[in-house]
Amino acid sequence: MNIREQAKKMDAMVSQGAIVDAVKTYFCDMAKTSDYNNVTTDGKPQMVEKMEGFVGAIATVNSITHHNTIVDNNLSASEFTFDFDMKDGSKILWHEIIRRKWNDEGKVIAEEYFQA
Repeated sequence: MNIREQAKKMDAMVSQGAIVDAVKTYFCDMAKTSDYNNVTTDGKPQMVEKMEGFVGAIATVNSITHHNTIVDNNLSASEFTFDFDMKDGSKILWHEIIRRKWNDEGKVIAEEYFQA
């Protein structure tokens, strides 16, 4: 499986705001995630639930900017800036690196988020 192509397709979905669909399409069933706030998920269903809750809390997507992606073997690192106004009145401005580990079938088996 061409990991570079898979990462490109997934990043395109995220860039369009289709974050939940990207998880549903590209995560394997047993994928694990962790972020810089020590929040983890264990399995695709848990990540889908987390992302559905997050996306449902967004009032306005001001911008999602994909800056760059690098791929080395079965690892990719994608740089994004997310700018959201939330329904609770707060504002999210994240500049982050999303590191993904891919399996041979082109599915994400691990994803970590780092502040850029």
